[in-house]
Amino acid sequence: MKILLIFLSLIVRSSQLTLGECGTEARRPLITDIAVTCGTSSISLAVQICPVIYTGYNESQLILNHMWDSTCRGTLDESVSPPVARFNFPLNMTHACGSTFRTTSAPGVGIFADFSNIQTVNVSGIIRSSDPTEGTITYNAELKYYYSCAYPLEYMVNNTQIDVSPSSIAVKDNNGSFISTLSMELFSDVNFTKPLVIPRLGIELRTKIYVEVKATNLTGQYHVLLDRCYASISALPSNSSFFNLFVPCSKDRYTTVVENGDSQTSRFHFPAFRFREQQNETVSTYYLHCITRLCERSTCSTFKQCSNRRKRNTLDVPGTQVGITEPYTVTSQKIITKTDTNESKEQPVVANKEEDSAVGLGVAVGVLAFVCAAAVCVAAVFYKRLRN
Repeated sequence: MKILLIFLSLIVRSSQLTLGECGTEARRPLITDIAVTCGTSSISLAVQICPVIYTGYNESQLILNHMWDSTCRGTLDESVSPPVARFNFPLNMTHACGSTFRTTSAPGVGIFADFSNIQTVNVSGIIRSSDPTEGTITYNAELKYYYSCAYPLEYMVNNTQIDVSPSSIAVKDNNGSFISTLSMELFSDVNFTKPLVIPRLGIELRTKIYVEVKATNLTGQYHVLLDRCYASISALPSNSSFFNLFVPCSKDRYTTVVENGDSQTSRFHFPAFRFREQQNETVSTYYLHCITRLCERSTCSTFKQCSNRRKRNTLDVPGTQVGITEPYTVTSQKIITKTDTNESKEQPVVANKEEDSAVGLGVAVGVLAFVCAAAVCVAAVFYKRLRN
């Protein structure tokens, strides 16, 4: 049995990268040896393997969060230079290979200044080396690779890197974004099945527009909650006129919210309107924007309560908010409405029948008076001649 175990260990060892094959990459570990990719459905880690081999380990001895499950183990990838040990696990609390999920809250700033509770979920963990040495002492340094992914649920992106290295410890933080999972569509029917087709000359005023904001390919632990939806003349609304359809705890009286914060789809509808400053144009054109929050299923109900949100009137101006761009909001296609619903502004003005009658009567009286005056003059001339 002992001979068999030795033989099997030799087979396993022969399939692993050797220190001689590492060349110049055979060195002590550095803080740049770990790369973190924060995806929308999974997190990927890549650890350079040559420094690990130099320290006395291999990829099978790198353990993710003390999880010995085969699905959480690293795999050697020699197709890249330098070669790495790759770890990949789903972004799910129950199957994240022991990663820690922690949600924090802070007051909103900038574009989110109207919200008093902005959440960020942080997913973190550690890759440790498992020392195979038996006995009281070892000559192998312990390797620790810390990682974390911060997912702001209202999307502020930043990257940081921190290193603490008294004993070959690397920490890598990274930020991810769920914005690519979000989309907005406009429909023309109450069942949200027929896409809204806008003709070149625009849709009629008061036509109902059905709006759907949904998340796709997103882990099921989050729901979609619309914090604010508004229309603006410009596709980038920082310097243009706008109109709030709804904001926290307040909405326009013609806007109806069908579903919000109850699933990965939020829906509402409103009647088509026009901006008054475009009244001299043939059509009124504007865009729809929605600031979208992703909330954990268990906490979405708290964000629907006005006590957790700053109330604002629908006509309030949001101050000098800058940085309102597509990466932070979901924006619709161009909406075009007709400025007039019955007749064109270029239609000639036609007098009515009463005005025509009055004008005709005046002309007739004038002609009659002229004829009478002429008759009087002719009679006077004849009378004078007869007397002579």
